[in-house]
Amino acid sequence: MEYSIGAFSGKTGLSIHTLRFYEKEGLLHPIRGGNGRRVYTEEDLSWATFIVRLKESEMPIRDIQKYARLCAEGSATLAARREILRQHRALLSTRVETLRAHLHKLDEEIAVYDTELAR
Repeated sequence: MEYSIGAFSGKTGLSIHTLRFYEKEGLLHPIRGGNGRRVYTEEDLSWATFIVRLKESEMPIRDIQKYARLCAEGSATLAARREILRQHRALLSTRVETLRAHLHKLDEEIAVYDTELAR
């Protein structure tokens, strides 16, 4: 299936401005139709969804760009791509543990209030 930029924006939740920015930054490579307009494919949709996941998990744009360049270079870069994702996963894991610790402390504080209010 093929999508216009507007339809692709709706499918991805990314603004048209963001799609153009991602193209400018080398993250998306839509083809151009006969009329010169951008045409996005299912492969672009899958890739954009992954970019969104990386962005939402706070991977810096420069790291996403590096990962995208490596993807474009082919299977010779599999180890390098895996390493980028492993490093990002390690950062996320640390953040998750920090957030769990914060939740635990908040639960303890809420329990103090619950005890006081129950009196």
